[in-house]
Amino acid sequence: MPPKTIGNANRTTLGRFDILEDADLQVALFKIQSNVRLCGSFNSSDVALIATVASELGRNILKYGGGRGYLLVSWLDDSRCGASGIEIKAVDYGPGFTDVTAALKDHYSTGGTLGLGLPGSARIMDSLEIESQPGKGAIVTAKKWAKSRAV
Repeated sequence: MPPKTIGNANRTTLGRFDILEDADLQVALFKIQSNVRLCGSFNSSDVALIATVASELGRNILKYGGGRGYLLVSWLDDSRCGASGIEIKAVDYGPGFTDVTAALKDHYSTGGTLGLGLPGSARIMDSLEIESQPGKGAIVTAKKWAKSRAV
């Protein structure tokens, strides 16, 4: 698939994964962790952390989005700053967030969990943004930029 230009950044879709059940998430995680571009640009620890974020976002689709959503994984090349990185966009059609600010705080949970998934994901990635329309779903976009491997 040819890159799509957005502003000064090129975006190449690495995969779109419908997350309807747990098995779909497992397939997505395997494909993310074995992606050649990702593995060539990030060290193995970072790839594992990126997969952890994808897992968290996918689990939220299953738990809060009722299994109605998808992960869209893209590679970004930003000519403005000469950086490249990964973007994981989680889209669900569930009830959405009632309080986006609170959702990013440690131990906040509306589902009886520890409330560490989104705040932890925000710490792992370079950016994490939430767009939500209560009653219509949510989009969580997480980006991580590759660091130069030059010595």
